[in-house]
Amino acid sequence: MTGGKILVEGASAVATKAGLSPSLIGMTIVAFGTSAPELLVSVTAALKGTNDIAIGNVVGSNISNITLVLGTTAIIYPIVLKSLTLKWDFTFTLSATVLFYLLALNQIISILDGVILFSLLIIINWILFKKVDHSLEEFTEEEAEKVKKEPVLKAILLIVGGIVGLYYGAELLVNNAIVLAKQYGISERIIGVTIIAVGTSLPELATSVLAAIKKETDIALGNILGSNLQNILSIIGVTAIIKPIEVSELFLNSDFLWMIGFTLLLFPLMRSGYRINRAEGVLLVASYTTYLVFLL
Repeated sequence: MTGGKILVEGASAVATKAGLSPSLIGMTIVAFGTSAPELLVSVTAALKGTNDIAIGNVVGSNISNITLVLGTTAIIYPIVLKSLTLKWDFTFTLSATVLFYLLALNQIISILDGVILFSLLIIINWILFKKVDHSLEEFTEEEAEKVKKEPVLKAILLIVGGIVGLYYGAELLVNNAIVLAKQYGISERIIGVTIIAVGTSLPELATSVLAAIKKETDIALGNILGSNLQNILSIIGVTAIIKPIEVSELFLNSDFLWMIGFTLLLFPLMRSGYRINRAEGVLLVASYTTYLVFLL
C-alpha cells in the first residue's frame, strides 16, 4: 500500500530530525512501515468479526514471505548471509512462530496472549539494539542529511497522510474480500492466506527485489525474517489486545503447520555455506506452489 511508503518517509524524517541513527530508523520505523498494511488489515478484519481474514493475513503473509518473496529474491541474485542473521534473526523468528502456534491451540488469541506477544517484541528489539552490530543501515548518512533539510510540517503531513491512506486501504481490501467470499463461495480463510496475504506482502517483495538487484541480498533476508517476526509479535499482538481473535481448527491443522515447516526449511538452506542459491530459490517458489495446490 502506498500509505505505508508515505508513513515511512514522514516518520523517518521526524526521527532523523530528532537525532536518531539511520540504523535505528531502519530497524524500527522501516520495519513497522512495511508491516503496517498487515496491521491495519488484521485489526480491521478482527473488528468486523472476520477472524479468518485477520489470522490468514498474517499466516499467509509469513508463508509467502519465506517461499515466494525470498525464493524470487534468490533467483534474481543468490543470498549471502552473515552468521548473526542465523544466530539472532532466524532464532527469534522461529521461536515466535512456534509460540504463535502454541498460543493458538486453544483456538483463541486472547488479550493476555496479545500482551505477551507485544511484550516479547519490545524485549527482542532491546536485545537486538544492545547485542547486534548495526553496520548494515537502511539509510546512508547522505540520505539522513538530506532528510534533515526537509520541513517538519511536511514530515508530519506525510505521517498523517500515510495513516489515513493505510486506514482506507485496509477498509477497502477487507470489505472487498468479504464480498468476494460471499459472491463466489470462497472461504475467508483461503482469501486471507492467498489474495490478502500476498497483497499485503508487496512492500516486502518490492524491498527484497530491489535489494537483490543491488546485490545487497543480506538486507533482503533480514527484511523477510524481521517482517515475519513483526507480523506475529506486533500485528497479532496489537490486534488481540484490541479484540481477541478466534482461530479455526483448519488453521491449526493446516496453515500453521505449513508456516512452521517453511520456517524450519530455511535452516538447512541458510546453514549450507551461509547462502541461498538460485536452485534453492526455485525450490522455495515451488514449495509455495505446492502449498497452493494443497490449499485449493
